[in-house]
Amino acid sequence: MWQLPIHFQREQRQLELAGIDDWPQLAGLQDQDLRRLGRSGGASEARLIKLRGQARLVVEVGLEPAEAALLLYAGIASRAGLAASDPHQLLVQMGRLQRSLTGMASPLLDLTTLSEWIRRAQRRPTN
Repeated sequence: MWQLPIHFQREQRQLELAGIDDWPQLAGLQDQDLRRLGRSGGASEARLIKLRGQARLVVEVGLEPAEAALLLYAGIASRAGLAASDPHQLLVQMGRLQRSLTGMASPLLDLTTLSEWIRRAQRRPTN
């Protein structure tokens, strides 16, 4: 069973009530599904859209959920967006963001890692 961050507790509850309890299921949801889930109580449609973006990066690129979340916060919301990224520019952007979110305690991403994520995103066929 997956566990979303605590600030997505209402969205997780709504998703699970609908029988959605993993990243591939969430990644496959359509806009109308998210609208319906948002209307049915408690969950925010906008937050569900963010979670679906994270899920698609997890499923389509093979990222860890925390890595996909960091990309979303940096403005990379899709496999295609990641595939079109410049690794050097992304390194600067991600480093700044990571420092502001986690401080200097956690290891920063490096150019090799980001370049590999971009290569993986480029190799995956578009839907």
